Amino acid sequence: MAADRDEETDHTADAARRSAHREKLARETPEPSFGSRMGQIGILGWAIVTPILLGIVLGRLADRHFGTGIFFSVPAIFIGAAIGLHAAWKWMHRQ
Repeated sequence: MAADRDEETDHTADAARRSAHREKLARETPEPSFGSRMGQIGILGWAIVTPILLGIVLGRLADRHFGTGIFFSVPAIFIGAAIGLHAAWKWMHRQ
């Protein structure tokens, strides 16, 4: 019985220490502001949209040069989207 109470006390003390540590970290590193969050969303949006737009332009130029309709435009859009999503993914995990 005494061993069970000691073990329970150890778990409670450990939980209290972890909680105090989390509260200390929260005070030291405050939540980013609303403007900062909106800026991050804007950066992510442009990181995705810019390669897609570049793919559209390059695809249309290639289609116009070769007279192929949309043969180069569609794959260029998908390649641009893949590049943009990959760049956004890497940027999010770097933060």
